[in-house]
Amino acid sequence: MTFFNLKEILSAKQISDRVIELAKKIDEDFAGQHIVLLCILKGSFVFIADLARAITVPVTIDFLGVQSYNGDTKSSGVVQITQDLTTSITDRHVIIVEDIVDTGLTIHYLINMLLTRNPKTLKICSLLYKPSKVIKPVDIDYIGFTINDLFVVGYGLDYKQYYRNFPGINILEKEENDSI
Repeated sequence: MTFFNLKEILSAKQISDRVIELAKKIDEDFAGQHIVLLCILKGSFVFIADLARAITVPVTIDFLGVQSYNGDTKSSGVVQITQDLTTSITDRHVIIVEDIVDTGLTIHYLINMLLTRNPKTLKICSLLYKPSKVIKPVDIDYIGFTINDLFVVGYGLDYKQYYRNFPGINILEKEENDSI
């Protein structure tokens, strides 16, 4: 495994501040309601932990394992469910919490699949959004940051399962300072 230098593009402080803003908006939108935060594994686990702690309305959390990158730096376009929900979302207010929406293929697939389970509402919250990569447009209700077409790691996002533990959002750079 080759390791890379990291170049931070979003600091832990920037992320923390934005997560609090997103939580306040969710609190406003769902005042007096109970919501289900649906964590898309693995990349969203850090984001959902911080988001859930910042939300003040009653929350439950469930997890959905999804794979579309298969260890590469580009989405394969094929969505594989690696872990299904453990609770029903029927007649519940559900917010899908994603680490990043780029092509829109994965989130579009998830929306269609989850709508068959009859949630009361289904919203999307994504930490990162890459509009330049969109193939299948979707409405994202809560966006943390819009970024350029960069492969990013940190704050739960990985490259071959590494770099998830870094507190900021970073791009990988080869030793000769060429971005991958």
